[in-house]
Amino acid sequence: MRVVAPNAALRSAPSHSASLGTEAICGEPVKVFETNADGWSWTQLKNDRYVGWMRREALAEMGAAPTHKVAAIRTLVFEKPDIKSTPIEALPLGAQVTVVGAAEDKNAHYALIAPKGAIVVQHLAPVGSFESDWTAVAERFLGVPYLWGGKTSLGIDCSGLLQTALRACGIDAPRDTDMQEIALGVPLPHTGEMPPLLRGDLIFWPGHVGIMRNGASLIHANAHHMAVVIEPLSKAIRRIAARGHAVTSVKRIG
Repeated sequence: MRVVAPNAALRSAPSHSASLGTEAICGEPVKVFETNADGWSWTQLKNDRYVGWMRREALAEMGAAPTHKVAAIRTLVFEKPDIKSTPIEALPLGAQVTVVGAAEDKNAHYALIAPKGAIVVQHLAPVGSFESDWTAVAERFLGVPYLWGGKTSLGIDCSGLLQTALRACGIDAPRDTDMQEIALGVPLPHTGEMPPLLRGDLIFWPGHVGIMRNGASLIHANAHHMAVVIEPLSKAIRRIAARGHAVTSVKRIG
């Protein structure tokens, strides 16, 4: 099946009060194993193999293949091709849609999407096109609230930020930091002092990851600030070390 909600929670149990493991994004393919009488489906995401309970109404049959994806941090789906019309919903970065037509008015050009609605064309990119700077993608989320398990501009966590940024660049990544640390990039030596760091390098702590913006600062979603922030690496290292956690690895992709 395919996710048709803007984003859908995968929870640890079939309950709205159960912990959030991750989120699936509109257009994402999902395998459904079972659905209980209360409308909760036990599912697995095709992209990263994550499993959890999702509301059945967030899913629909596969239908036509998506043709485009949302390239803005969030975009509005208007009821009709008119920016003054009522928005139907808001789709997050990476959401996939099927474009079935085009329209324009004096304000904008629109893509008409199935089953209904219109999106301004500058917020879309073809499926299969990718960005080149995952750090720049992450920087768009600056100030977004921290949300354990979140993957959108309404709330995001550290590994969700990294996974979302890499996916926008065509790089598949696991969902959780421990798996990301194993799977991504090549290790750089970091005994004693940090090696010279480049934009896009990854810094891992137990249960946490940040993305270097340059040789001195990183961007990360964290529970200390409860937001996505830019922070000097040295300050982050001292603050996290004070809680008993040292850097476990430094990785470089590409």
